[in-house]
Amino acid sequence: MSKKEESTPVVVNLKAPPIYKAIVTQFVATVLAALSAFALMDGVTAYSIFLGGMVSTLPNAYFAFKAFRYSGARQMPLVIKSFYAGESGKMIITAVMFALVFAGVRPLNELAVIISFIFILIIGLIATATIGLKTPKSR
Repeated sequence: MSKKEESTPVVVNLKAPPIYKAIVTQFVATVLAALSAFALMDGVTAYSIFLGGMVSTLPNAYFAFKAFRYSGARQMPLVIKSFYAGESGKMIITAVMFALVFAGVRPLNELAVIISFIFILIIGLIATATIGLKTPKSR
C-alpha cells in the first residue's frame, strides 16, 4: 500500500438503520397476540394483551422518531441530545401509559398487560438486533 492510499480519508455515508421495521414487528406481534387471546380466551384478556403491547410499542416509536432525526459527524451534538430526549420521553410515555391503563381501564387482566408488555419488549429487542445484523457494513 502506498503512502498516498494510507493517508486518504475514507468517506462513509452512514444511514440510520431501518428501525421502523422493529416498530412494525412489535405492532404486528401485539395484534396477533391479542387476536390469539380473543380466539382462545376472552375479550378482557385480549384487550389487556393489546394494551400491554401498545404500552411497549408506542414509546419505542417515539424513541425511534426522536433518536434518528439527525446523522453525521457534524450533527453529533444533536444526535446525542436527541438520543437523551428520546430515551427520557420513552420512559415518561411508558409510565404515563401504564398509569392510564391501570387507573382507567376496567375490567382489566393486569397480569396479561404486564406479560404482553415484557413479551413485546423482547420481540422489539430481537427485531432491532436482527435489523442491526442485516445492515450493510462500512468499509
